[in-house]
Amino acid sequence: MAQLIKLKDYVSRYEWNAYRYPSQYIRLKQENWSKLYDLWLSYDAVDEEVEEVSEQTTFSRLKSFFKKDQPSDDKEKVHMRDLLPNTEEQLRHYFLDKLFPFQLKWATSTVTDVSFVDQTYNHDPTLKYFLQRFPDIYLMMYYPVFNLKNAPVESEIIFISPHQIEVINLLEKDDSSIFMASDERTWTVETNHVQTKTLSPLIALRRTEQIINSLLNMANIQFPVTKTVLSRTNDIIFSSEPYNTNIVGKGQYDKWFETKRQLSSPLKNTQLKVIEVLLKHCLSHSVRRPEWEEEDEPFIVGEEDI
Repeated sequence: MAQLIKLKDYVSRYEWNAYRYPSQYIRLKQENWSKLYDLWLSYDAVDEEVEEVSEQTTFSRLKSFFKKDQPSDDKEKVHMRDLLPNTEEQLRHYFLDKLFPFQLKWATSTVTDVSFVDQTYNHDPTLKYFLQRFPDIYLMMYYPVFNLKNAPVESEIIFISPHQIEVINLLEKDDSSIFMASDERTWTVETNHVQTKTLSPLIALRRTEQIINSLLNMANIQFPVTKTVLSRTNDIIFSSEPYNTNIVGKGQYDKWFETKRQLSSPLKNTQLKVIEVLLKHCLSHSVRRPEWEEEDEPFIVGEEDI
């Protein structure tokens, strides 16, 4: 599961410590997946009844994936195994779904500050796609807002692997639509034989690339930056790819996706230096946490969870 290190202009604990949290996230995720998987295996092998299982489970910093509430007289005996998915594949999806709100918390708060978050991100399918389909070593900035010369500048999706930065413009419409690329400021979209114009995605990609290169140059960091126009649902017709740009339509998507998924590498020190620099120049809006609010307040993950 890729790591969400920045979401729009919300405060992120990754900007608080860019070296600590990426590795900590990976460790906590691995530990708690192991706990969940062992639990699933144990109840798959033995159909055991467990008394007084709480209706809700807390999910606090991922350090304790399962936590029972205090017993009460009105709890009924339930089959613990029945509360978990039946197959390992379903269990993985279950686990990733429980990680998603945890990631949103890390990307919108620190120990001392918290941002007011647009609740639509809790159900953003594109955000979930990028987080749940790629390995932990990918560090993602989801449409971050850079603060340059005291002016906010919105950018594209930024995917940071151990080896490069990939700036992504997601270009998707109705399945019947076809995009036709050009060197102009506009591209053509054909839907049911009707052609319309849309602003070229290369403009936003170049702007984000220029911002990144400028910030890295100031920090004396050499790190490759590439650009990608990505569509999972539509064909993109082009005569030749622009310089340092990948055009990935639905016909090329599977190859692009598998290449990303197959990357195997530890986090790199230069990669962490890169995110430290980029996060330092991002805009963040937040307020101080109330004094009575504790940072490790548990997550409630659902009424039917263990």
